[in-house]
Amino acid sequence: MVTPTVDDVTTIRRVVVNALDDVVFETVSRGEPAAGEARVSTTLVGVCGSDLHAACGRHPFIDLPYRPGHEAVGVVEAVGADVDPEWVGRRVALEPNLACGHCTQCVAGRYNICRELLVFGCQTPGALADSFTVATDRLVPIPDDLDDVHAILIEPLATPVHTVRRAAELVGDLRDRPVVVIGAGPIGLFTLLAARHAGARVVVADLLASKRERAERLGAVGSFDPTADDAVALALDLLGGPAAVVIDCVSLESSVAQAVDLVDKGGAIMIVGVAEGPTSVPLNLIQDRELALVGNLMYVREDFTAAIDLLRSGTVPVDEIVSAEFDLDHAPEAFAASADPENVKVLIRAGGSS
Repeated sequence: MVTPTVDDVTTIRRVVVNALDDVVFETVSRGEPAAGEARVSTTLVGVCGSDLHAACGRHPFIDLPYRPGHEAVGVVEAVGADVDPEWVGRRVALEPNLACGHCTQCVAGRYNICRELLVFGCQTPGALADSFTVATDRLVPIPDDLDDVHAILIEPLATPVHTVRRAAELVGDLRDRPVVVIGAGPIGLFTLLAARHAGARVVVADLLASKRERAERLGAVGSFDPTADDAVALALDLLGGPAAVVIDCVSLESSVAQAVDLVDKGGAIMIVGVAEGPTSVPLNLIQDRELALVGNLMYVREDFTAAIDLLRSGTVPVDEIVSAEFDLDHAPEAFAASADPENVKVLIRAGGSS
């Protein structure tokens, strides 16, 4: 039997998530890239916290069923018209925000909050497939000295990089400044690393002792259980006073209220986690203390590029972040594994390693 080449293949497998316990495959036409597009043979896809929330029916902006894959790396296998043929064979990372390019925010360079924003793999079919097709302006070449397992972390790291950059714009240089990160999941840990890279002294809150221990291994000066009776007092003692910035990667009513108790007057509370719905906030204290309560959505290219530089610097210990890997045939098991709180980042391999 002759193994078909890429050019012989006319269909691909693509994952469809109906529920956390109902992750299936569909067969669809491979498709050909249109003008300005490239078709990418998928190598690795990361399962994000937003994927887990969506699969559980708890994400406010992703409807079931959906076709996941917004954290992806791969190799360009074909290009459409008006695309330099030298793209073929390049290893690339996906920047999944799909912006209109002409609204007020896009024109201002803030396309992450485009008025018509869609996210590849959230509101459109994604990269968790044998291959995917997307505009080349959504692809970023991967440096040769960054392997695929590091490169798959570019996208999730870019959001914390964006958040830390914006926090510094609000409160000034973060070097030797006290920062609290609430939540030690993947985004919380990346936020810890990005804040430490900016020079901050970081304390991390999480319910699980194992996650707090991991945060301390990654450089947190201390950690605490946010549900403890003395949580705020313990955190303030670890910090040596109130925080200049609190970064909430959980976004519950309780975590926002605790952030207000932890942050200094004139400080900033950065909301990174996606709340499941409306959440009450103590506006009286926010007003009285002149606090900045700031939402943070994804990133722009400068954050994506900064994330690449951070990964190339060796600042991100992959062994502490990547906790499980499955092949594409076992995507259902990968989604189930992502629900285990002891897992940090679950990867799905659709192709060979770099």
